[in-house]
Amino acid sequence: MRVVFMGTPDFSVPVLEALVGAGHEIAAVYCQPPRPAGRGKKDRPTPVHARALDLGLEVRHPVSLKGTEAQADFAALGADVAVVVAYGLILPQTVLDAPRHGCLNIHASLLPRWRGAAPIHRAIMAGDAETGICIMQMEAGLDTGPVLLRATTPIGAEETTGALHDRLSAMGGDLIVEALARLPELTAEPQPEDGITYAAKIDKAEARVDWTRPAVEIDRQIRGLSPFPGAWTEIAGERVKLLASRLAEGQGAPGAVLDDALTVACGTGAVSLTRLQRAGKGAQDADIFLRGWPVPKGTRL
Repeated sequence: MRVVFMGTPDFSVPVLEALVGAGHEIAAVYCQPPRPAGRGKKDRPTPVHARALDLGLEVRHPVSLKGTEAQADFAALGADVAVVVAYGLILPQTVLDAPRHGCLNIHASLLPRWRGAAPIHRAIMAGDAETGICIMQMEAGLDTGPVLLRATTPIGAEETTGALHDRLSAMGGDLIVEALARLPELTAEPQPEDGITYAAKIDKAEARVDWTRPAVEIDRQIRGLSPFPGAWTEIAGERVKLLASRLAEGQGAPGAVLDDALTVACGTGAVSLTRLQRAGKGAQDADIFLRGWPVPKGTRL
């Protein structure tokens, strides 16, 4: 098929690669414009932009698609379908209607659960047992369109958002290739009215750990916010990111370190901190972290 690809972050890159690998013709790649990044604040292309250039594809990064000129440029591509995954711009109805088969969105949840901006984070933070990928026919509402194809996967007991992100990205690439191959035979199933939830954008104010909460909630918070923005606590007055954890046995005053291996008491139960990051330093597994900075039993976080 002749495909317009629309995506921006790392999550979208394996999907673009899968479409190219399956032999589809990429008419153009749309992504967010380069933005200042790094110490020099120089404009840096997005991950999709960079990979598309490597693949020799035409890249477009309009600030908006609301103007008639931008919409006409899109329609002139004569696409069979547009594949959209974490693009970051609202698509006007004119754009949704332009490709022969419309616009298909790859969404990282089992719709209608976790519509919106942060479905992977929210699934882990809520303690969901499973999640997945949906291929959705796009319409004007936020993730409201009918679903053409879905795939389910369990969420591991110690899985972080970063690890699940990578698994779902690869699943999305496989599933969209299957969807395009089977498009004539697929039936778009309307989403049920029951079970609708919204995955609000992650606010950095959610990242500080409150040790009075139950261990199961703190463990989900740590894993759900890893690697970004990263849950955090203070150790000896220094802010430290907590990037991985597991539930552990033990009890004590909330925030008390129960052993010399960073098992920490919560409101109920305990968590074992397994990966941490000090300010200005790289992330480290707990054993290596403790070699450089012992945190003895009895320390209060």
